[in-house]
Amino acid sequence: MEVKRFTKKDEGFVCEHCGREVSPLGYTSRDHCPFCLSSKHVDVLPGDRANPCRGRLAPVQSFPNAKGGFVIAYRCEKCGKEHRNVAAKDDDTDLLIRLTVAE
Repeated sequence: MEVKRFTKKDEGFVCEHCGREVSPLGYTSRDHCPFCLSSKHVDVLPGDRANPCRGRLAPVQSFPNAKGGFVIAYRCEKCGKEHRNVAAKDDDTDLLIRLTVAE
């Protein structure tokens, strides 16, 4: 039996870090704030919302990917887990660029 590894959860939310209202993305699951790039440590597998940690995933670095966008590197402020995610089309480009020289 095949295990489903991605559950689409394209929901709007209010960012717990910057307080801005975030709209659904529309083409894939929204999983971080486009304004401050913060995320929340909620998934074990993408979209499952099964992780009990619930800590803030703070963006610590970004780097260009082969498809012309960016990948964001995160570190959970609660448990220390590191995670990477593809940046969304509407993410703050200036912030993404500043994060390329981080750490």
